[in-house]
Amino acid sequence: MVVKVGSSSLSNESGGIDGAAVDRIIDALAELSAIGNPPVLVTSAAISAGMPVLGMDRRPTDVADLQVAAAVGQTQLMERYAAGFGRHGMTVGQVLLTRDVLGNRTQYLNARSAFARMVTLGVVPIVNENDTVVVDELKFGDNDRLAAIASHLVGADMLIILTDTPGLYTDDPRFFEDAQLLSAVRHSDEVLDEIRKAPGRGRLGSGGVATKVTAARMAAYSGIPTVIARSTEDQVVARIVRGDEVGTWVDPRPDALPARKLWIAFGLPALGLLKVDDGASKALTSGGRSLLSAGVTEVQGVFERGDAVEVVDPASELIAKGIVRVSSDILTHGAGKHSSELGGEVIHRDDMVVLGASAGR
Repeated sequence: MVVKVGSSSLSNESGGIDGAAVDRIIDALAELSAIGNPPVLVTSAAISAGMPVLGMDRRPTDVADLQVAAAVGQTQLMERYAAGFGRHGMTVGQVLLTRDVLGNRTQYLNARSAFARMVTLGVVPIVNENDTVVVDELKFGDNDRLAAIASHLVGADMLIILTDTPGLYTDDPRFFEDAQLLSAVRHSDEVLDEIRKAPGRGRLGSGGVATKVTAARMAAYSGIPTVIARSTEDQVVARIVRGDEVGTWVDPRPDALPARKLWIAFGLPALGLLKVDDGASKALTSGGRSLLSAGVTEVQGVFERGDAVEVVDPASELIAKGIVRVSSDILTHGAGKHSSELGGEVIHRDDMVVLGASAGR
């Protein structure tokens, strides 16, 4: 089980770490382990943990200050987790990731092997983004997406996202009295598109409801169900695992993508974007075809052969992601022309993943 807990669920009103909240998460995961469900914890709140140590009364905005707070806070957080799990006779291991690590196929496979060995040895992996060194273009952006990728890596049976709300609502309950809690949805339901486009993010965190929807859909491509629930619910994790109706259940795809295509879809950072015409869009999404230069109408970004790019339809909706066989320079001049002039496909279907409009974004 991969359990992600956000900053808002671990922080107190002053911005520091809520020790009781941390202990509650530790006890829940220890119970998971005791009943035969090895847990992987994806934790936010490193910056929140570092703020009081550095005398900060609010989340910094300067990049250097954020990095320092993360560096200091990560040690504080790990000390708490190590001591807390230690009371249950459990050992923890820290895993700090960035997108460039997972973008390298060899390192991606190494990370997967390391997770597997940790779980086999009874070590609880505690995962966070390496905020101290990562730059914007290599960030996952939030730990919801990171949790979904961790779910891919470990082959999780379930992704549990714990937050400060009871689950997903049809509308923002702060502003709409008739907003309804969704107990269960399919990953492809249109209501998730509406929720994803709604504004809003947490006071202390970097994500919001949109990132949780995206994470659930990312996990869905591995055939992994997601439950989004409030962290303070009584015995929330145990009840979710028992199958009780808690939070929002997001039903996954019935058929999971192969491991390599999961890596293309969610491990590789996209270095460019290709817009295609209606004919190419239908050929990719319905016909299972490769992308040819004749269907490309616009090229954005700078990329080389072997890099990943996103593919969007004429309305700029994401439809696919794949590994290109030509550089941006060559494709810019060859867009709209016959593939014979470029020497073959732009993206072969074996190197492409057809995605929904919000997958991975």
